[in-house]
Amino acid sequence: MIALVQRVKEAGVQVEGQSVAAIGAGFLVFVCAQPGDTPEAIDTLAGKVARLRVCSDESGRMNKSLLDVGGEALVVSQFTLAADTRSGNRPSFSNAAPPEEGRRGYERFVEALKAQGVPVQTGIFGADMQVSLINDGPATFWLTR
Repeated sequence: MIALVQRVKEAGVQVEGQSVAAIGAGFLVFVCAQPGDTPEAIDTLAGKVARLRVCSDESGRMNKSLLDVGGEALVVSQFTLAADTRSGNRPSFSNAAPPEEGRRGYERFVEALKAQGVPVQTGIFGADMQVSLINDGPATFWLTR
């Protein structure tokens, strides 16, 4: 599983012109399930996201986690994170899990992040989503299983 974590001041998702999720300060987390992701690996990655110390402390240093600051998470599925662009001009997505496996991995990640105590909003798996955000920093982090 791959997670692209963006620290945000706010973020939201729209589908067909309707707002389906919105958060204030916290993390926008794009996730991509990969073939062979185990439940344990997904749970570990969710724990890492919850405890990732990239939020500002009182001195303005990245020293606090999402849990420490009471932030929220907006989790959005994004299979294109697994794109292989090494040859040619058209990406291959063979490193992404097939749709049903991807859905299971995505849902497992969401539940595991909630179990860590993080308030979670989600996009809609497989939908054509419009994602908006105000990046805080900018601060963006690539995490893998």
